[in-house]
Formats: sequence, structure tokens, C-alpha cells
Amino acid sequence: MKTILHLIVSAILVVTFSNILGGVYVSSFITAIVVATVIALLNIFVKPVLVLFTLPVTVFTFGLFLLVINAIIILICDSLVKGFRVDSFWWALLFSLMLSVGQSALLAITKKSDRSSPDQH
Repeated sequence: MKTILHLIVSAILVVTFSNILGGVYVSSFITAIVVATVIALLNIFVKPVLVLFTLPVTVFTFGLFLLVINAIIILICDSLVKGFRVDSFWWALLFSLMLSVGQSALLAITKKSDRSSPDQH
């Protein structure tokens, strides 16, 4: 249930940020759900391989190269999902940064609310 909730929240963020950013386009909310799912799957299966291959560069840049890897994940998603378009690498970088910050903030809020609610046994 948590996974579905995270995907829906990510889809809402995708739609919101596509409306804010001029170089990112999403055709519908259903497409945003597909984008959130594809990004999650790419983060599970492709990102670790990219991180492994680029480990020396990532270490040399003190982890900042991970931002580039996130942008590459967004561009791969752009090529896989019809109805989702990112105009350039820089828009993908900005979009991935905003999406990461938004997801982290919402995750922190949900974890905080989980801690404040009493345990249900």
C-alpha cells in the first residue's frame, strides 16, 4: 500500500513540476503515474549499474556525479514513455533535482506522521 501511495505522490510531483518547468511535458495524470513507475524501476535496475560503472568519477566529484546519473535516468524515461518529454539534459537535471527534493520532503513528512501516530496492534 505504501508503494502505491509513493507512486501516486511521485506522479503528483511529476505533474506539478512539469507545469512549473518549461522544458518538461506530461500529457496526462495517467502518463505521470507511468513516468513515476518507470523512474522507480529504472532506479532499481539501471541506476546501480550506472553508479558502478561511474564510481571513479562519482568519488572524484564527491558524489555530485550522481546528479548527472539522475538526469540520465530521466532522459531514459523520456525515451521509454510516450506522452512524457524532456527538452534537454539541463531540464532533466533540474527536473530530477526538484523531484528528488520533493520526494525526500514528502517522505520525511510521512515518516514524521508515522512516528507521531500511536501503534495499532
